[in-house]
Amino acid sequence: MTADHVADQLNATIERTKSIACVGLDPRPALLPKSLIDAAIAAHGDTAIAVADAFLKFNIGLLDAIAGHCAAVKPQSACYEAYGHAGVKALEDTARYARKLGVPVIMDAKRGDIGSTAEHYQQAFLGQAPGLKGTTLPGLNCEWLTINGYLGSDGVLPFLNKTPGHGGVFVLVKTSNPSSGDLQDIALAKNVRGKSATEDANQAMELMAQLVHHWGQQRTGKSGLTDVGAVVGATYPAQAKRLRTLMPNTIFLVPGYGAQGGSAADALAGIRSDGRGVIVNSSRGIIAAWQKNTDRDWSGAARAALDAMNTDLASA
Repeated sequence: MTADHVADQLNATIERTKSIACVGLDPRPALLPKSLIDAAIAAHGDTAIAVADAFLKFNIGLLDAIAGHCAAVKPQSACYEAYGHAGVKALEDTARYARKLGVPVIMDAKRGDIGSTAEHYQQAFLGQAPGLKGTTLPGLNCEWLTINGYLGSDGVLPFLNKTPGHGGVFVLVKTSNPSSGDLQDIALAKNVRGKSATEDANQAMELMAQLVHHWGQQRTGKSGLTDVGAVVGATYPAQAKRLRTLMPNTIFLVPGYGAQGGSAADALAGIRSDGRGVIVNSSRGIIAAWQKNTDRDWSGAARAALDAMNTDLASA
C-alpha cells in the first residue's frame, strides 16, 4: 500500500478491481476443508497452534484466489483471538499477506475505549507502538479498523491519526443485527442536533451519523471521502438512505448482504449519486462456498462466489 489517504486508496482499489465487495476472513474449524484440518493435526496435534496454522493456510489460499477481484478483506479479530497467541500470530500474518498482495485490510475488532487504552488499540491495529529506547514498533498496520463510537468523542478521537488519511475507522452507526433497534432506533427529543449538524436527529443512529460526519470533517481525501467511515447494515435499506443525507462524504461498510438476508439493492441503498461511498461485505457466502462444491476446490469456489457477488452488485 502507498502512503496515500486511505479513502483514496480504497477508492482506487475499487476502480482498479471494478469491485465494491469486501471479503470477510472469518475462519472457524467448521468452515475449514478436511485436507487442511488433517494436515494441521498431523503437524501439531489437536491444538491451538494447529487451528491457527490451518486458518493461515486457508486465508493464504483465499487471498491468492480473490486478490485483484475485491475492494478489501475484513478479518474478524475474535475468530483468531480465541486461539491465543497462535491465533493472533495467524491474524498478523494474514494482514501482512493481504498487504503484500495490495488488498486493503479492514480489521473488524469493534474496539471502543477511551484515553490511553484507545491509543494502544490504535497503535495495535493502525499505527506503531513505542519501543524501549524511543523507537517505534509496527503494529498490524491495517488500513481500517471498526470501532464502537457510542462512548462519544472520547472513544473515537484517540483512534484518529494525527495525519488525516493515515489509517481510517468505520464507526458503528446502524448495524445489521435484529436487535440493533434496541438502542440505535431510540427516538430522541425534538431538535436534538449533533455537532455541525444541518438537520435534526430523530433517532440515536441519526445523532451518531451527525457525529461521524463531524469527526470526518477536515479529513477528506482527493476522492471526496473521509477516513471516518460508518457501518450501515444492508438489512435496513430505508435507514441507509436517510443516513446518507447525514453523512454525504462517508464510506459505508455494509454488512448483512447474502446470508443475513440483505439483497444487492438493499446493500446499495446508501450509495452516493456518483456511485461511490459503499463497500459490501460477505463472509460465509464466500469463504464457505466450497461446502456446496462437490470437487472441494475451496479457493476456486471462493473466487466463483466472489465473481457472482460482483455481478450481483453491478447489476443492482
